[in-house]
Parts: sequence; C-alpha cells; structure tokens
Amino acid sequence: MLQNIGDMLKGQKWLAFLLLGLLILVFALWGAYGLVDLSVGAPKYGLKVNGEEIPVSTLQNAWQERQSQYQQQLKAEIPADVRARMQDQLLDQYTRTTLLQQRAQERGFRVSESALVNAYHHESSFLIEGQFNEIAAKSVLAQLGMSIPMYERQLRNSFQVGQLEQSLKLGDFMTESEIKRAFALENEQREIRYALLPLARFSAAVKLDDALLQHWYQAHTDDYLSKESVRLQYAQLRLDTVAAAVEVNPTDLEAWYKQNLARYVEAEKRRARHILITVAAPKDAAAEAAALKKAQSVLAEARAGGDFSALARKYSQDPGSARQGGDLGFALRSAYVQPFADPLFSMKAGEISEPVKTQFGYHIIKLDEIQAEHARTLADDHARIDADFRRDRAAELYGNRQESLQQKLETTSGSDLAALAKEFGLTVGEVPEYTRGGGGTLGVNAELSGVVFSDNVLKDQRIGGPVGLADDRMVIVKVLEHRLPKARPLAEVRSEVEAAVRKDEGTRAARAAADAAVKQLKAGVALDVLAKGLGVTVAPAALIGRGDPQPPAQVRDAAFAAPMPEGKPVYQALAMDEGGAAILAVLSTKPGTPGANPANDQQLITRAIERIRDADFAAYLGEVQRRASVKKNPAVFN
Repeated sequence: MLQNIGDMLKGQKWLAFLLLGLLILVFALWGAYGLVDLSVGAPKYGLKVNGEEIPVSTLQNAWQERQSQYQQQLKAEIPADVRARMQDQLLDQYTRTTLLQQRAQERGFRVSESALVNAYHHESSFLIEGQFNEIAAKSVLAQLGMSIPMYERQLRNSFQVGQLEQSLKLGDFMTESEIKRAFALENEQREIRYALLPLARFSAAVKLDDALLQHWYQAHTDDYLSKESVRLQYAQLRLDTVAAAVEVNPTDLEAWYKQNLARYVEAEKRRARHILITVAAPKDAAAEAAALKKAQSVLAEARAGGDFSALARKYSQDPGSARQGGDLGFALRSAYVQPFADPLFSMKAGEISEPVKTQFGYHIIKLDEIQAEHARTLADDHARIDADFRRDRAAELYGNRQESLQQKLETTSGSDLAALAKEFGLTVGEVPEYTRGGGGTLGVNAELSGVVFSDNVLKDQRIGGPVGLADDRMVIVKVLEHRLPKARPLAEVRSEVEAAVRKDEGTRAARAAADAAVKQLKAGVALDVLAKGLGVTVAPAALIGRGDPQPPAQVRDAAFAAPMPEGKPVYQALAMDEGGAAILAVLSTKPGTPGANPANDQQLITRAIERIRDADFAAYLGEVQRRASVKKNPAVFN
C-alpha cells in the first residue's frame, strides 16, 4: 500500500522529503504526456512508463489522499472538471517520478547499504530519547501502510534521484551581467505615496433593504451553507489500555528490571547549607573586597563553633534559603552553578568551605549529608517499575496490533466495526456531529478528517483507518450518517449578509472615489489637494523595497507591479481586500545594488542560481517525458 503520505507527516521532515519531494519538484509542470493506451480491455496496471507498471491500487490510494486533502481544505465536494484535472495531474506526477528513477538507474547512480542503514537509523520519527527504536519505526511505517523493505526501496530511489538532480545542476552558474541584473531587480526600490480611503466612511452611507439583501443572499448562497458533518462511530486503541492488560510474570519482571537497571539509578545527591554575602557593586573593587571581608568574618564565627543555621538567618542575603537557616535540601550536582558545585562535591560531611565566589556573590558552604548514588530496588519502587514494564511490553503489542488491524482492513471489505473492535480489543464510541474541523472526543486531527470524508468511507461505506491521534492512541471509524451542507435561511444569517453587503457596496463606492481621484491626478491636480478634499491623509514620499513591511502589502505589491514612471508619476486606484480603497502614486524607481550585508547578497545570488537550476531541471524533465512511452489505464480511477 503506497500512499501519498507526505501530508500525513507534518513535522516528520525526512519522510516528507523522501516520499513527496520528487512530486513537489515537478508539481508546476503538469501537462499532457506520452502515449495513452486506449485499447479494449481492462489492464491490470494503472500506469505504464517505459514498460514499468504502476499498480492500480497505488494510484487509487494516492488519489484518495489527494481528494481528501482537497475536500478538507475547501470544505466542499470536488467539481467534475476539477476532479478530472487533478487525476491527470496525479498521473503526470507519478509518470515524472518514475522517469526520474529510471534515468537515475540508467546513469549508474547507486546508494551504499551503509548509507541506507545510517539514514534509516537516524530518521527522527524512529528515535526515542535520541536513540533508534525498532518498535517506533515499525509503528510509524504501519500507520503509513509501509513495510521496512518498501521504505528502504523508497529511500534508495530518493537518494539516487537526488544524485541525478545534483549532477544536472552542478554546471549552472551566473555571469557577471546576470548577477548585476538580479541585484537590480531583487533590491529595486520604488518611491511611492499613497492614501487609504477607509471602508467605514463609505459603508455607513449604504442603504440596506430586503430586496438588496435577498439579491446578495441568492447570489452568494454558498457562503452561508451549514457545515458538512457525519454521525461517526469509532473504535479506539490506547497504549495504556494495552498496558493494563499485560500479564506480569515475576520472573520476567525481574529479568526486565536487571536489563533496564540504568533507568533506576539515582545519581549522588548532597544536602548543603550556605550563607550568601552579595557584592553591592559587582564591578567595583572596593565593594568586592568589602563583601569578601564580610564573608571571611562570618566564616570565622562558624568555624569558632557558631550555629550555622542561626548565622545563615542572621547574615545570609539569599532570600530563598536564609529563613530556613541556609538549607538547600538534597540536590544533584547539576542543580548548582559550577563554581558552587565543584567545592560542594569535593567536601566531606560536616565541613565548612572557604568563601566561594559565584555570579551571585560569596558563599560559605556547609555540607550536612551525602546521599550516595544508588539504584532503586524492585521492592522499593515496585509500582513504578511494574508500570514501566507494562508500558514497554505494551508498546510492542500496540504496534503489532495496529499493523494487524491495518492488514485486516486492506484485505477485507467488511464494515462491521463492532466485530473488529471485539477482535482487536478496541473501545467503541460515537460522535454525533463530526465536521471537517473535527468534533467530540476525537478532537481536531487533519489526517482523521481526510479519512472520514474520503470516498472509501463516505460512498463505499468502508471502515477507515487506523489513524494515529497521538503516539499512544489510534482509531478506526465508520460513518453512520452523512449530512451534506445546506443553505441556512436568510433570517439566520441576516447579520452576516448585512455586513457583507455593506463591505461590498462600501468598497465599490470607495473604489469609485479613488478612480475619480486618479483621473484628476492625471489631469494635474495635486495629490495633497485631492486627499484634503476626501478627508484622508497622504503618506509622505518614501523608497520601499519588495519586502518592506511599512505600507500595506497590497499597496506595496501594486507599486512593484505598476509600470516604471517615465518623467511623471504613475497613479493607480486599488480596491482593498479588507474593504475600502487606496490611491497609489509611484514617483520613481531606483535599481538595486549589492547591499551592506554580504551574507544577504550571497543568499540573493544563491536563490537566483537555484531558479536557473530549477528551470534547467524542469526542461530536462520535460524532454525526458516527451521521449517516454507512457500508457495509462482509462479506468484507473473508476
């Protein structure tokens, strides 16, 4: 089961790069491809690229993921024309990926076993506390419907294609004139002035009546639909539930405890008291000397037989411990700054140190007691060790059960969720109203929403999942009732409609005022005079760059999209996305040059070279595809 799993691994960067990176490279290059097999009969393959077959199931699973993502993002069904285009794009992506893998093989690019093993063992998704964990790897791959050999095969392909891409891009470079041109464009500045015509000034004058509201509502019914939802039955497996069911044999527990003894070793701790004398002015030599003299005086009292606790309450300037007679309690070495920890952990019980200097001042330390490093015994900490043992064993059982459930769902067409729950020890529940934004005890989970609203679950009424809601919780789901979006009555959404009409009509009026102002500006009227008449303020002339945060982004983008001024300003009226309008004047342009920051300049050149390399690589892909023999199964998505 090979799915388009890049979207399932947000945050798992290496797997996302590995399994989706090639598709991203060619995402902008969709188009017609090769030869289309229209022969009579139903081929078993979904796509054939230079004789290499891609199974129907692979493409159908990838399509399922793609349409789920679309539906989740847009909260709507996919129109027929868009569906056909997306399916063609998906076939094209698989075609290009396969061609790249074939070319990498033909060109002799290879990956060593040691490189594969190293990458496998350093995949962040497979690490627990920084160490590779076979159970974690198995669990992650099971959620993705992948076996270890399948993962390694994808990893090898990714490395080989990466080598091919690198070899093609190494020869690209920029000439001196191209670099100057890149700086001129990227660092270009434009001198602008602008005035904003606020929406509120125009929307207040909009006259609302029932006819206008009804007309808007009927023209924008899709904006006022109820949310698509389902009544959802689910069965979940929790790691703690599996752990609770683990049978603990005393012999096994003893053996496991000995194997994991390091987990129960407590480092040496020391209980100390201290008296802190702070330095009034840390950078003043006289203040420093005075603090040291005071500390030595207190030390003399302590060593002369004075009660250390009483001395700490009298002299210590540490507000946290002075009231407790300077008592710091038992603590590890790591609890203290090094200048304090070093003498403390070299002392014997009962000793009092010389004044110790830290950033806080001078400390007089008395060591009261030493708690040597020791391991908690099974008898001493039985409850915790028992719980750790159960959870450790449960993790493996959890992964195995998840993998078995995945295989069961792939190989059967049953829809009896209760029977599956009984077979695999799952807990059954129900969410009365689950939307694409989640709901109920299942919360918000993008992957789960994609599964719930997929064709397999909605139309084919199959059980969906398993989906991991957390590292220790996974669910399978079944839709009991599907409620399509429907128009909410005007009475229910009247306030929303009124706000939308005021914004639309107000923006139209503001844009009309801005258009009229631009005509007058072109006729020679001064911008400040027009602005005064409109009751708005004009921003002073300023040079801005392409990424300047000061002007509104829409104004800035329009300034750089406008024609270059030739002797006189270029004026433009804008309808603002947030409502209202703007009057823009582009006064002059200033070609860019290298900046004061060499690192930024190098980044600019690097980006420019990357664009050239990407364009060259795209051209290479296009030519490889043009020469390829590609056949598709017309019924692959039926």
